[in-house]
Amino acid sequence: MKRVFQGSMVALVTPFKDGRVDEAKVRELVEYQIKNGTDVLVPCGTTGESPTLSHDEHKRVIELTVEAANKRIPVVAGTGSNSTAEAIELTRHAKQVGVDGALLVLPYYNKPTQQGLIAHCRAIADAAELPLILYNIPGRTGVNMLPETLAVLADHPYIVGMKEATGNLEQMTQDIVLCGDKLSFLSGDDTLTLPLMAVGGRGVISVVGNVVPRDVAELTRAFLNGDWKRARELHLKLFPLCQAMFCETNPIPVKTAMALLGRISGELRLPLCPMSEANLNKLKAALRAYGLLG
Repeated sequence: MKRVFQGSMVALVTPFKDGRVDEAKVRELVEYQIKNGTDVLVPCGTTGESPTLSHDEHKRVIELTVEAANKRIPVVAGTGSNSTAEAIELTRHAKQVGVDGALLVLPYYNKPTQQGLIAHCRAIADAAELPLILYNIPGRTGVNMLPETLAVLADHPYIVGMKEATGNLEQMTQDIVLCGDKLSFLSGDDTLTLPLMAVGGRGVISVVGNVVPRDVAELTRAFLNGDWKRARELHLKLFPLCQAMFCETNPIPVKTAMALLGRISGELRLPLCPMSEANLNKLKAALRAYGLLG
């Protein structure tokens, strides 16, 4: 039986202080998520600025998250790379320190063929022997895993899920038609959590959950429990805030929002930079409308 990850899985930001990972703040954010009902923690993804973390930092953030969670909720660590060997090394390390699964972004920049994608994912799954969630985000990687390709991988015992960030509900539906219950499908876009769950998805790997974790958790829980009316209410409430989280490149808006709310410093690493004044005003307006900012 494959491990099932579902509900509100929050893609954690990586807090920095004077250019370094703020370890105390990592622990604090883990506590905040657990207290507010998040189902699964996802460190070192795109939202965690993994491209600008050194390997040592990347591993340390995963270790900190596992230690702070202390088995209270699962941890699924981002360990993907466009180098198969590097992804294997990062995934094996994550397994060694006690994660419950790994999130594998598909290879970026290389632009492998569909056969290359199959070989890459199988090699990592075979080597690491850890439950893996694949992450399809062609807008960042330059390659789209087709439903027929995913169907080939769905039978692998260690490939348990797919984070879908194509923005294409037709493709997501075709994924589910071809793979059925072999995989847990998770939205990679907060605005599409409810639509994907309506066709068979199991939850979301959320950005906005860094800001309002309780509402994201309640939305997914309501849907999974059959309370579709409540899920829709929360979807419509969250929608404008979700849009604001992507008015500039993620994670610029979410880290800025958390800084405005006094939760982190908001420090980013180049090439990510502070928001434009116009977008900052849009973000502040969305936070005020939600009742988060005075």
